[in-house]
Amino acid sequence: MTRKIALITGGTGGIGTEICRELCNQGRQVIAGYLPEDEEAAREWQAQLLAEDCQVDIVAGDVASYESCQAMVEQVEARFGSIEILVNCAGITRDRTLRKMEENHWRAVISTNLDSVFNVTRHVVDGMIERGFGRVVNISSVNGQKGQFGQTNYSAAKAGIHGFTMALAQEVARKGVTVNTISPGYVETTMTSAVPEDIRNQIVATIPIGRMAAPEEIAHAVGFLCDDETTYITGANIPVNGGLYMS
Repeated sequence: MTRKIALITGGTGGIGTEICRELCNQGRQVIAGYLPEDEEAAREWQAQLLAEDCQVDIVAGDVASYESCQAMVEQVEARFGSIEILVNCAGITRDRTLRKMEENHWRAVISTNLDSVFNVTRHVVDGMIERGFGRVVNISSVNGQKGQFGQTNYSAAKAGIHGFTMALAQEVARKGVTVNTISPGYVETTMTSAVPEDIRNQIVATIPIGRMAAPEEIAHAVGFLCDDETTYITGANIPVNGGLYMS
């Protein structure tokens, strides 16, 4: 398998880290995106993965900014070459019921979780089309499929991601480029570990498999969609949710 270049936005996060490991194991040249103000933490993260013999590089960029994403992509391509695999994984939450949600809570989540998918993909898709190969994987959420109390902003953004996936998949289907969504359920990350135990137990009780996902399980699905041989799956929304939502 050739050493194709993969950019993972939000690559230093819990799920993003495992995606980086998965694609490193596939033999990809992996570049993880991080916010410019998080440079020190990103460099510590990189050092940890390099110590594990996962050859990952890092690049700064604010995915909520179109101009910053353009600069980030240009930097990656100047250093490493054309981006052939893109995983849009960056995301945040600002949970409130709609009656208590301020405009900044709405805009922050929409900008980081949904606008970012356009902001980054727009700058790589032409090159993928020209080369006749590309893999775009967008990380959505089970809550984009079923909704979630207190998450009108997050659920709207995550639902929008798959709409983007289906439309772009049709535009590039005959160009050797696949575009797919993965919708994780609840995942064992630092964020979910901070939830009080009684609340965690209530969440797990609603999951048919009876546990949260390991981040590696999300990453495995990403790796499958990014494989050179996965050529006939596009426009799909792959649920990795333990049966929490079935359709």
